[in-house]
Amino acid sequence: MRVVRRFWWIVPLVLIIFVVGFVAWASATNPIEAEAEAALQAEAAVAVDTSRWLTFTPTASTPTTGFIFYPGGKVDARAYAPLGQALAEAGYLTVIVPMPLNLAILGNNAANDVIAAHPEITHWAIGGHSLGGSMASWYVSDNPDKVDGLVLMASYSDRDISALDIDVSVIYGTEDGLATVATVEGAAGNLPADAVWVKIEGGNHGQFGWYGAQERDNPATISHEEQYAQIIAGTVALLQRIEGA
Repeated sequence: MRVVRRFWWIVPLVLIIFVVGFVAWASATNPIEAEAEAALQAEAAVAVDTSRWLTFTPTASTPTTGFIFYPGGKVDARAYAPLGQALAEAGYLTVIVPMPLNLAILGNNAANDVIAAHPEITHWAIGGHSLGGSMASWYVSDNPDKVDGLVLMASYSDRDISALDIDVSVIYGTEDGLATVATVEGAAGNLPADAVWVKIEGGNHGQFGWYGAQERDNPATISHEEQYAQIIAGTVALLQRIEGA
């Protein structure tokens, strides 16, 4: 017992070291690219608010359909700013939600606050990239009455939401080294039978955002711009469907 009392401080010290190390690991993100920096600036067609979330609002009209986006794990939310700009230019309120320690698993219910802040929106879709997409599917599973659509980008649902009345699109790349084609398509049984599948030939994992190359990913065989055009088209198509529902 004397030995235990003498070294009681070891356990809390180990816990502190673990917590500090975890925070440092989660906080280490790739620098965002110039395209993302530029997309954070307001333009004539899109107002940008970065005070709480990254909110992109069309200026030419008052949108009634919105999209909530959860970033990939250990990715700076600002790296997806081009997505927000493009969807707002298409006429949709888009809110990119920064996550605690850059991990959506620590904030998968953040959409509740976004929805509450925008009562003018009558149709919501939620989505995300990689871990963010999986956490968006968790949100759908827990809140099926709050959203009309789900967009999984280089991601899949590990919960069975196949019985829900929700519009789902899965957008994924053939060269993805993390969310591989086999992994994404292997989880199809968890989705509604009428889910829309958008397979991007030559697309990889990192080109879903603007944060540079990602460890364990494969090189894309198409340009970033070409891949992003297909991502935007697939997402807009879902937003159009729920808008007219």
